[in-house]
Amino acid sequence: MKQTSTDPRILRTRQLIMDSFVELSSKKEFKDITIKDITTAAQINRSTFYYHFEDIYDLLDKALTESLLVNLSYEDFVESEINEETLTAIFKEITNFQLSLSTRCHRGYEETIARIIRDQLEVIFAKMLSNQFPENERNGLERTASILSWGLYGASADWRKGNADVEPETFIKPAIPYLLP
Repeated sequence: MKQTSTDPRILRTRQLIMDSFVELSSKKEFKDITIKDITTAAQINRSTFYYHFEDIYDLLDKALTESLLVNLSYEDFVESEINEETLTAIFKEITNFQLSLSTRCHRGYEETIARIIRDQLEVIFAKMLSNQFPENERNGLERTASILSWGLYGASADWRKGNADVEPETFIKPAIPYLLP
């Protein structure tokens, strides 16, 4: 019997692997986590792991992406316009995501986390911009989405490095008028 990716057993196993990885990452550095650690924690065999993920880096990427998508719900923003309220909400979700990772993950994920956040933000901003400005040139909207995603991520990194005692909304508020048309 051929299994599909929507088979509940496949989805449960995939989630079990990711949950085991997240749990391990709260106890060990990423570089110290092995496939054997993950398969033991998830109570699966190696071939099952490789059925779902290419390698541990693929697992890291997918686990962090899924975690971000839970925090930064695509559906909550894509039908919105880019304005002070949405930029503030997105910034707050990015900082919440980074804070949640800092309590579960050790160092060593920074570049992967940065890429995942920027990529997801770029998709969200591109959709928001194309909804808001449907008649505008696609390349210009995509570049604007890229600028916004890198800028918001950069601001969240600045906030995390030395301003975490300031509420994210307060931190981003002075910059927002300069981002809006």
